Amino acid sequence: MTIRNRPAGACWRQLSLAVIMATALLTDATAFAEPAFDPNKPVALPAWRLVYENVNPMIKMAPAWGDRATGAHGTFGRFPPNFITPAHTHTAAYHGIVLEGVMTNPFGDEANPPKMGPGSYWYVPAEIVHRTACISDTPCKFFFTSEAAFDFKPVK
Repeated sequence: MTIRNRPAGACWRQLSLAVIMATALLTDATAFAEPAFDPNKPVALPAWRLVYENVNPMIKMAPAWGDRATGAHGTFGRFPPNFITPAHTHTAAYHGIVLEGVMTNPFGDEANPPKMGPGSYWYVPAEIVHRTACISDTPCKFFFTSEAAFDFKPVK
């Protein structure tokens, strides 16, 4: 899809709509179990209101809903350009969507994982060894959801 000659706002609206639709498809009502989230109240969270925290010197995350440390959540993430995580697993499965940049998510010893640009989706089952990478010369932004707390368990 070519988005040249469109105002920047139109592109952002399309991307925002894609993220909202994907989130709705990837989660169910049980995922909104956090007391701070009320499924009967509408939510509008402009990007400028996201509060990113450094998870480590290279990775930043901001909550959309829930608490990634304790349970079900939807979280925005940022990776610097040309960055790859060490091989690791997570206790719970998660779904991810690329918002900006180009990412890969090699599983196991996969040598040529698909390159994923904005709008691309990935899924990581629980306990699957993988790495997540920003392979572009610009930073990567992504959104991910899980029905459980998020952890990072390095593989030795």
